[in-house]
Amino acid sequence: MTSKSILVSALAITAALAWQSVSAQASAPVSREQRKAETAKMNEAGELTPAGGGEAPKAKSTAKSTVSREQRKAETAKMNEAGQLVPAGGSMKPVTSGKPSTKTRAERAAEIEEARKKGEMVPAGQGGPTK
Repeated sequence: MTSKSILVSALAITAALAWQSVSAQASAPVSREQRKAETAKMNEAGELTPAGGGEAPKAKSTAKSTVSREQRKAETAKMNEAGQLVPAGGSMKPVTSGKPSTKTRAERAAEIEEARKKGEMVPAGQGGPTK
């Protein structure tokens, strides 16, 4: 080997090692304390998505409420009794087929057990049944 080819090879190896070092630093793992601080900062800024996926984060209002805590609790209790509260991450659309079931609880349980034995059950979060 000539000195030029050795020099070129050494430069290529050095460049490759330097690139690995730089890319490793860019994707270094974040410590638990750093992640907790980052999450707390996002929570204070109102940038976290609500539990259940919900809707996109909204900026927190800085306006002071004109309703007391007791008034809010009473209003919420009244709405809960009337069935007007939205479940976390859900919608207000009732899930009904429009007609009452003609099967007993035991008949439904037997059907579910039969479907389970045949392997027709869909795991949670895997989508609906296929026809």
